[in-house]
Amino acid sequence: MGFFNTLKNQAIAAAKEGMLSSLGVDADGTDGEQMTKSQYEESKPDELRKDVRMISGCQDKQTSADVSNVEQFELPDPAGRAGGACTSTLLRILYADEKVPEEDLSFAEVVSTMREQLAEGNYTQVPQLSSMNPIDLNAKFDLVPESATGTRRAVMIGINYVGDRPGELSGCHNDVHNMKKYIMDVHGFEEENIRILMDDGENEAPTRSNIIAAYKAVIAEAEEGDAIFLHYSGHGTKLRDQNGDEADGYDEALCPRDFQQAGMIRDDDLYDILVKGLPNGVHMVSLMDCCHSGSIMDLPYIFKGDGSQTEMELDPEMNLDAFIECVSGKLVEFLKKSLGL
Repeated sequence: MGFFNTLKNQAIAAAKEGMLSSLGVDADGTDGEQMTKSQYEESKPDELRKDVRMISGCQDKQTSADVSNVEQFELPDPAGRAGGACTSTLLRILYADEKVPEEDLSFAEVVSTMREQLAEGNYTQVPQLSSMNPIDLNAKFDLVPESATGTRRAVMIGINYVGDRPGELSGCHNDVHNMKKYIMDVHGFEEENIRILMDDGENEAPTRSNIIAAYKAVIAEAEEGDAIFLHYSGHGTKLRDQNGDEADGYDEALCPRDFQQAGMIRDDDLYDILVKGLPNGVHMVSLMDCCHSGSIMDLPYIFKGDGSQTEMELDPEMNLDAFIECVSGKLVEFLKKSLGL
């Protein structure tokens, strides 16, 4: 049996090496140069072709910010005077005075205008658009494409960390209220399909277990043709990378209300729950208004709103070889388990 098991293990290793070779990755993971866009598109597995997009308030190395008064952004103010700079700026562009722009805006125009308006307010953060697949930046910006004709569901999380000293925020609840009104008025989301988690004593508490459960539920309910919108406003952080897929050696992570007891939610967790499990044909957009959020969903294509790009590029700070090897490795593990090897 020992000899037979050795043969089986050698066969598995050879199969994995073949998979990695077809994806442009050396078996030892040391090929050194990032693959080109064309190489990546030709070789990536189906898991990496899903319709997932994200707008983040800043790059991985940056922190995000509250704004002290949302009135300067010409927004409704249902629960106070503060809001997240990313959410408030985006809504100022898309929904000022509760009205949509008279002319369509492109993806490039929205993200670049966000940066311009943040700069006018002396905010240094650079908003970023990221996606699983390259987006035509000149195409019309829309949270929900015309092709998504099914149910529209949302999970919206606002954490002010009420009572924490230091660490309490003031604008995250407002972000949820304002963004909820926008997606309902403009994009047709219905109240019954919007799940809200906030530390306000009224809504579901944004604990680690509740956030993960909400994310798993929205994915489990989704069917082809549906649209999902995810909104997170709260603290974000960086943790030491655990699987080698981060070029800078750090995972990005969300900070649930009970992070001190239950821990953070890593980008790897978000990928496994939201991207890996997403049914084909479902459109998902996430708005992450938190620190260190540039690659918090591990999406390979990015567009920064600082004028440095004219098209979406593969993220140079993402270790794509290790990322694909991780995905391929999980597939090998699945096959191994399924075959009883």
